[in-house]
Amino acid sequence: MKLQPRLFHLHALSALHCGIGQSDGVVDLPIARARATKLPIVPGSSLRGVLRDEVASNASDGDAEALFGPSGVTDDKGAFAGALAVGDASLLALPVRSLGGIVCYATSPFILGRYARDLKRAGRAAPPTEVPEQNVALIPPGSANTVKGRGEANAKVVLEDVDLEASEAESAKKWADHVAAVVYPGDNDSQCDVMARFAILPDDVMDFLAETATEVRARVAIDSETGTVKRGALWYEENLPAESMLWGVFTLSASSRPGDRRSEDELARAMPNGETLLQLGGNASVGHGLVRFLAEESAS
Repeated sequence: MKLQPRLFHLHALSALHCGIGQSDGVVDLPIARARATKLPIVPGSSLRGVLRDEVASNASDGDAEALFGPSGVTDDKGAFAGALAVGDASLLALPVRSLGGIVCYATSPFILGRYARDLKRAGRAAPPTEVPEQNVALIPPGSANTVKGRGEANAKVVLEDVDLEASEAESAKKWADHVAAVVYPGDNDSQCDVMARFAILPDDVMDFLAETATEVRARVAIDSETGTVKRGALWYEENLPAESMLWGVFTLSASSRPGDRRSEDELARAMPNGETLLQLGGNASVGHGLVRFLAEESAS
């Protein structure tokens, strides 16, 4: 059986914490990261559980079991595999504080190269990727992120504590157009905002920002009797900032649920279509983890 990959995208509307449950230095609760690259991810297991709840609450009886498998197994007869496999969501663009234009949606050739491979596996065309020179940021023409100091001939892109020479590039424009279109389909104003603040950075600069430009918040627990912080109840928690963009791959097979003969294309109709608002990760009660889930079908 040949599986056809399908893409999904995530767009964080609030701070997003999908953690690993253990300390990794000064941050008590860091976010999940890919082991080899150290780039932030949203584990597929986290997304799968939320999608199951979404399908179960909106689809007909049996759709959730066909897609995700039985909720509980008491014997071999009741065991079968779900038709849906969900991969981890990888970072596509990180919103970074910018001296010009307020925020920059930063990415790099390494990230775009991996994304382009998944696009091609799903039957989608990928723009060409240009590798910027050291200390250079590739930007679309008319970028809002450029600044020019007094007496300086060349414009710069200043992100957090990093100064980069700005270089307009057609590849940056094409990638900005693509990312804006998949994250904000049909929303011209939001697409223009992304295109004006998109930049392709050198891999080492992006690696540095992915480690240092995430959001770290101090959290406390209050003693109900004294109204002050409980003893020892102060911790630091890392989040992906709002406006982070991620992508991932899912696959569908024909249903293996007993008595269910639906094909993968028929089961795809039970999946969330277009844009769906989900809550991922922890701290839902304080407004964290609100994301837009955008799924697209494979190309025919």
